[in-house]
Amino acid sequence: MTVCASAVTLTHMNILAICLPHRLLGVLLVCTTYLLATAALCAELSRPTQSVQLENRFLRRELSTSDGVARTTRIVNLLDGRQLIPTDSNEFRIRLSHSTASLEPDVELTCTDFEIDDITSTREGTVQHLTVQLTCRDRQLRAALHYHLDDNEPFLRKYLELTAAEAWVLERVDVESHAIQEAYQPYQLRAITAQGEANWKPGLGQPLYTHKCGTYWGIEFPAADNFVRDGNIHCGYLYGRQLEPNRTYRSYCAVLGMADDPQFARDAFFEYIDRTRVRPLRLQIQYNSWFDYAEGVDAKRFAKSVDAIHRELVERRGARPLSAYVIDSGWMDTTDWSETVWRVNGKFSPDLRESRDAARNAGSKLGLWISPGCLFGAQSAIGPMRAAGMEAIDPWMSMAGPNYMDQLEARMVELTRTGCAFFKLDGLFGHYITRNFELHGDRYGIAAMPQLLPDGLTGSDARLNDSRYDELKIYYLAAGTQRLMQLFGHLAEADPNIYIVISNGAYLSPWWLQHVDAVWMINAGDAASGSDRTGELVYRDGKYYELWQTEHTQFPLCSLFNHEPKKTANNETKDTFRRYLYMNLSRGTGFVELYIRPSALQDYDWDVLAEGLQWAESVFPTFGRVRMHGGDPEQQQVYGYTAWTGEQGYVSIHNPSDEAVEYSLILNRETGLLPSSQQATYQLSSPIPGDTRGLKSEYQFGDTLHLTLQPREIRILSFDTQRRDWNALRTLQNRTARDYVAPKPIPIEGHAVLGTWYYQASKQPHSREFTADGQCILRAGDAVQWTKPARVLSATEVIVEDTYLHRLLPDGSMDIEGRYHATK
Repeated sequence: MTVCASAVTLTHMNILAICLPHRLLGVLLVCTTYLLATAALCAELSRPTQSVQLENRFLRRELSTSDGVARTTRIVNLLDGRQLIPTDSNEFRIRLSHSTASLEPDVELTCTDFEIDDITSTREGTVQHLTVQLTCRDRQLRAALHYHLDDNEPFLRKYLELTAAEAWVLERVDVESHAIQEAYQPYQLRAITAQGEANWKPGLGQPLYTHKCGTYWGIEFPAADNFVRDGNIHCGYLYGRQLEPNRTYRSYCAVLGMADDPQFARDAFFEYIDRTRVRPLRLQIQYNSWFDYAEGVDAKRFAKSVDAIHRELVERRGARPLSAYVIDSGWMDTTDWSETVWRVNGKFSPDLRESRDAARNAGSKLGLWISPGCLFGAQSAIGPMRAAGMEAIDPWMSMAGPNYMDQLEARMVELTRTGCAFFKLDGLFGHYITRNFELHGDRYGIAAMPQLLPDGLTGSDARLNDSRYDELKIYYLAAGTQRLMQLFGHLAEADPNIYIVISNGAYLSPWWLQHVDAVWMINAGDAASGSDRTGELVYRDGKYYELWQTEHTQFPLCSLFNHEPKKTANNETKDTFRRYLYMNLSRGTGFVELYIRPSALQDYDWDVLAEGLQWAESVFPTFGRVRMHGGDPEQQQVYGYTAWTGEQGYVSIHNPSDEAVEYSLILNRETGLLPSSQQATYQLSSPIPGDTRGLKSEYQFGDTLHLTLQPREIRILSFDTQRRDWNALRTLQNRTARDYVAPKPIPIEGHAVLGTWYYQASKQPHSREFTADGQCILRAGDAVQWTKPARVLSATEVIVEDTYLHRLLPDGSMDIEGRYHATK
């Protein structure tokens, strides 16, 4: 209990009185009577107070402590003037057991099972701290609730500390648990699947909101399990590990934030993510070797492409140096990782010095592709690692295995310290089709539930798609996520400016951005399907629409990795490439990885590429607020992207249909304009000549754009408070007079190449069909990817689109582009 200073003073006064002369006793008696009254009042105040609160200019949270129980009684949003009054409140909720493998009933405790011991309030600089100490004597548990509120932040953090006298397994902890009828959960899906193409939707680490009072809620942990059920808000996560006796466990922080309007709570939440992300959003433009050389990359080829890109984009066309040049799969020696993982193969110097030098000479840095789970080209290394005691699960490595993850972390930190400034981590908990889970985590201290498992079940078994196994699967995802967070933290210590992308097998939680820079969009192929650029855009933008509008995924588009733009052949006009590139870049992601083949690009291709990248540079300040507008691309509806700051904005618009369409767009807050922009006047312009036709020269907040879009038309519109000068981009547009002219298909009737050829690419079945009228049809499974013209070079060679060489081999098989081996 808090000790009263006056009571301490009284004790000293009584002792002092014994030593005083008799003539002062009368005065002392009066003083003593006063102090006794003061002491009685202080003793009353030293009991837990009836109400405490934290407040700044954005929010106020009030807690009652009557009956010795802590409860939130009111949350006031000082931005929108509304308030939340929970009809019931548990400041926390925990679920305990002696083992996740036990059939005994769990023990569920809430704040009402604990008595308040003490309440203290302190301040450190601009941060208010409130701590409530509690005890559950029946279970010999001590708890401490900590609330932190910064004077300058529109959100409050809260965490729980637990100390147990005996060994308990903490199965789940809810750091916030309240009955709030207006709470809602925008993302409703849960598909934690082991098997299923494009069906990986765990729903972990998603925020919650309230309808009438503009608030957002969540846990600062990507694997959190936040949900609203029967009007009750639960912000917590599954843990499944033992609380060591007399050792304090600290939970991840809950966050409660304010929006000035409940309709725009998502915007406020994204602003919170932007303020708390591990590194500021930045425009990371880089080259990746995969679509250039695939597994055939080596030090000389890589350096050749680096030199060509720097010469064409930077030296000749004035683009800024790329952020990184990345060696994709093909650099690692997978023969034996029993002692050191991710060793360099003989195609590169042992320390990658030549490749680092090539990037440095281009004013850039080296990046690497790594598969933490050892998928794809790294899978052959798993056997020796398993034999050496590193934790493997069928069919890949465990993200929670201490031996393997320690080895992986040590190697990645070493690579970072020697100059690797970027990592693409491809294959964490699986990939596009298959995921895998630890079913026997008890061997290294994470949750196991053998009572659930039928005989013969493996970590990627299709039977695991059943939701009855979800808790076990989440225990593994949470443990693996926690270990990855530690790894990312150590990489940031080695290089505070490192750039990290998590790709296949990750999941879309915005709280990843407190640890990494971008996340793969998950349920999409790496190659955008489509027979032409319109088809490619519709495929990828259809996936964006699915995330943003259909599924209501709460993740900022500015930090999505989308595996584009791609340019590996000279096969389209400047205007076609330009509009595809602008539309692609208008998605607003700060991570732009170029999948290009420098040797195939012509001068006019380089012109367009430099132009698009310079446009992205000019509008990048808006990317943090990008959003979609319009309809569903897959339904041939007009759509696009838009992003704004107070000084500038842009709108991209695409009509993917074969018919002219009338389209209108109101420039208001729903479109992304800021409330502070209501008095601004924006000058309309476009980097592409003709795109402003039929439109006014100036626009303000609340105005409507009215356009007639021609079939398959793309328009790019820019809005600036100061007149925009596009002369540098216009110079690039006019730099090369020559343009692409498509070759005519040449009939190849009777040639041995005719028919359908089958092969594997990215572990998936593909085929290429050559028709007698001179066409090549590429399919992934049964889905057509593209149809392109082919012509005969010789009795054994056919070239597609004057770029992709197909060569018949003596054994009757076919070599495709030097990358794939196909048979009929």
